[in-house]
Amino acid sequence: MKPVSKIKRLHAQMTAGELSCRELTQRYIDAIGRENGELNAYVLQTAQTALDTADAVDAKLRAGQPISMLEGIPMTLKDNISTDGIATTCCSKILQGYTPIYDATVWQTLKHENAVLLGKTNMDEFAMGSSCETSFYGAAGNPHHPDHVPGGSSGGVAAAVAANIAVYGLGSDTGGSIRQPASFCGVVGLKPTYGAVSRYGLIAYASSLDQIGPITASVEDAALVFDAISGKDEMDSTCTGARETTADQLTGEIRGLKIGVAKEYFDGIRQPTVKDALQKALQHFQSLGAQIVPFDLPILKYALPVYYILACAEASSNLGRYDGIRYGYRTAHYNGTHDMICKTRSEGFGAEVQRRILLGTYVLSSGYYDAYYKKAQNLRGTIVGAFHNAFTGCDVILAPTVPMTAFEKGFTAQDAVETYLTDICTVPVNIAGLPAVSIPCGADENGLPIGMQLIGNSFCEAVILNAAYSYEQTADAFIACDRGVR
Repeated sequence: MKPVSKIKRLHAQMTAGELSCRELTQRYIDAIGRENGELNAYVLQTAQTALDTADAVDAKLRAGQPISMLEGIPMTLKDNISTDGIATTCCSKILQGYTPIYDATVWQTLKHENAVLLGKTNMDEFAMGSSCETSFYGAAGNPHHPDHVPGGSSGGVAAAVAANIAVYGLGSDTGGSIRQPASFCGVVGLKPTYGAVSRYGLIAYASSLDQIGPITASVEDAALVFDAISGKDEMDSTCTGARETTADQLTGEIRGLKIGVAKEYFDGIRQPTVKDALQKALQHFQSLGAQIVPFDLPILKYALPVYYILACAEASSNLGRYDGIRYGYRTAHYNGTHDMICKTRSEGFGAEVQRRILLGTYVLSSGYYDAYYKKAQNLRGTIVGAFHNAFTGCDVILAPTVPMTAFEKGFTAQDAVETYLTDICTVPVNIAGLPAVSIPCGADENGLPIGMQLIGNSFCEAVILNAAYSYEQTADAFIACDRGVR
């Protein structure tokens, strides 16, 4: 069975009068009630808000008014996207009780279209993690195997979409946090070009790397959501908006498309089933008329250390505002302001967040700035240039999303360095600010999904999404998950 656009199907049912928005919304609320206890995908449910929006959509339909494609569609947001009047905690103790007084631009856009918000979803604390296990609210589960992780940091969104307890969701991607969980959960995850989607209202991890994007059940749905949220925003000086729409360019025709394959992306694959699935995908693209272009990208070996130096340095700066004075958690007992700040941050931040703040502070400190941070910035420029040169010979780069399938819960605690290495294929895209999409391309011997990553040149979302759509609609790689709304 090939994946189809859930958004289009549900829109058609509502406009034809076959299904009311309230009935649809109630189905998803009921499904969350059945499934969330095991998956822990949602950390906050907004059932009444969802039903109120559904009633507004039904009123428009009864009056014969047209509704937009995303209007009335049940969806979710990662818990680091600000929502006016609805708690936003980044799944951290230090932001317990924090309720924003403004909406993130992406949510404001969708709210104006009467998107039905089901709730806020689980994530690694402050988006720092690759497993969704560092959350203050406990680990989320993978819908295919709940004893395995859904990936991180947008694991809750990916789990919700894969389990069909949300039609789509918005996550954030700093070093692979949309694509990696999409790969682990067998769904579609799009990381847009840096600046294509506004970051205003996204609680920052690393500002020069963060990007909001959709997680969906199909490529067409990813294109529809991306088109809705990708506009220029005066509230974000780095946001220029997308340069073209994408959903109307999903023809599936890729004859003559040049697909680049860098051997360095494949060197670190640990599971033979992952490599086999990617080789089959390459052969399938060839059968559709695409041209495979092998090339070398040796600078990739520096991407992971560059990423962790820059991301942690920016995190050290961005998270300095959480001090117990202005908002969020404050320690109960202290002697003076300095003691209060130290105790608040020690008690409020989890171990992984503290680890990254300390690393970032170290590389920015006197005597180490030139040795680490400055060198990492210089190498970032080299990586950007290497990708620019690569796209002179190809249209799309194909790579694994993650060199492995979803690991069991608890693996991160046993080997943190190995967990960091799961980002090895995704972080180069964030360093270079490029768009990339992860789509399912098979499963391992345990039925866990395998993801394939298609990387494009800046603002070429239409190219990578059309290539992904072509593969999705012609290859037998869709991984069904019999949960949630049926």
